[in-house]
Amino acid sequence: MARLLAFFQVSLDGYFADAAGGLDWARPDPHDAEWNDYVSANATGGGMLLFGRVTYELMASYWPTAYALENDPVIAGQMNRLPKLVFSRSLESVAWANTRLAQGDLLSIVRQLKANAGEDMAILGSGSIVLQLAQAGLIDEFQLVVNPVLLGQGRAIFASLAQPLRLRLISTRAFGNGNVVLSYAPAT
Repeated sequence: MARLLAFFQVSLDGYFADAAGGLDWARPDPHDAEWNDYVSANATGGGMLLFGRVTYELMASYWPTAYALENDPVIAGQMNRLPKLVFSRSLESVAWANTRLAQGDLLSIVRQLKANAGEDMAILGSGSIVLQLAQAGLIDEFQLVVNPVLLGQGRAIFASLAQPLRLRLISTRAFGNGNVVLSYAPAT
């Protein structure tokens, strides 16, 4: 059975997007070798990427560009190569290479994907999808990158969680830039 990992960045006060929906606060120094090595190592994995419409549009506006290919060649190459599935009720088509559009029931589709043998899947960002899948017990691992920044306001990924979801810590890793990666699995 394929596993589903949710990966997202949060501010120290728990927001995954600022009040305007922006993510610029989560962009570290491009010359931070330790962080860049970590991100590049993560990007060399396989599997399918899952996105909601907003995150898809953000990613598709950057990763296929010449700028991304020049400045982040390893990550851009992987992001463009990996199969991607976008969940949207409003998109009619997707143009990014190796991307399919899913307009059916999110939970049914993800249950079917997990049941099929294959590589693990990852959701990058996509707050509303992560919330729905977490509530349904379909996420096997949560990886949060806690950034050393306080936003004061913004969007909290689990603000409308219907009931508490108990988690157990799997691993932690602190970086010199102040980022801390926390990995959790459902406590079940």
